[in-house]
Amino acid sequence: MLDGFTLDQLRTFIAAVDEGSFSAAGRKLRRAQSVISQTLANLEAQLGVTLFDRSARYPRLTEQGRTLLAEARAVADNIDGFKARARAMQEGLEPELTIAMEVMYPIERLTAAAAHHRKTYPHTPLRLYVEVLGAVIKPVLDRDCSIGVIGSLLVLPDQIQSEPLLNLPFVTVVSPAHQLAAKRGLVSASAVARQVQLVLSDRTTLTEGRDFGVLSPLTWRLADLGAKHAFLKAGLGWGNMPLHMVQADLDSGALVKIRVEGMPRDMVMPMRVAFRKDAPPGPAARTFIAQLRN
Repeated sequence: MLDGFTLDQLRTFIAAVDEGSFSAAGRKLRRAQSVISQTLANLEAQLGVTLFDRSARYPRLTEQGRTLLAEARAVADNIDGFKARARAMQEGLEPELTIAMEVMYPIERLTAAAAHHRKTYPHTPLRLYVEVLGAVIKPVLDRDCSIGVIGSLLVLPDQIQSEPLLNLPFVTVVSPAHQLAAKRGLVSASAVARQVQLVLSDRTTLTEGRDFGVLSPLTWRLADLGAKHAFLKAGLGWGNMPLHMVQADLDSGALVKIRVEGMPRDMVMPMRVAFRKDAPPGPAARTFIAQLRN
């Protein structure tokens, strides 16, 4: 008999609890009190438990009823979510939004876009990868992600289309204890070539044989931007960093900015949104992209 109860019975059970009486539940559901009473009696018979104590003027939940109420709410909520997602898919909305983000992208902007997505598309889950270089574009190529936000990857595979997003300011920094910090004015290319440069490395083969902004033959390659940041502050080398990530360190003196011969005075990383040509962004992805541009 347990497979015989219906969603309508569960909603009637929840309404009776929330409204405080069978008559009030009837008014909410626009049904006669007798229909509410019979519906709940049928549910109790099918479950084999007593949900309400009817000995007083108003029905009160039994211990068994209190235990099952939370489960009934969960089932009703899951059904509502199921119907909302099905309706969204029918209207062309993605069942899930999957994004690969360049680690350089400002986390505050990403968080704001995610918050807007949750509010606008509450039934479209978000799956996010944070990567660098080729590891951003590979899940897009493999169809694991619908869009990728790229910065340092300059040459894209033929299957990928991209659109401009924003220009991210960059600076070259070292620890104040580093040898290069003592140099005044423009630091020569030969001077930086004698020092270890900290460089982000690609975990894929998509950029094999290519380097971006590497001026020193002495390189330490790190796959994590947080590790690069820590190594810079520890005086283990020099390197380029997104300005938003090191602004507080520059203000406090934990890092100092240097200008290097051969590098632009005002460095920027043009960030772009990328997607497969045969799978353009859907409504949720387009809204997310618009928020990333704000």
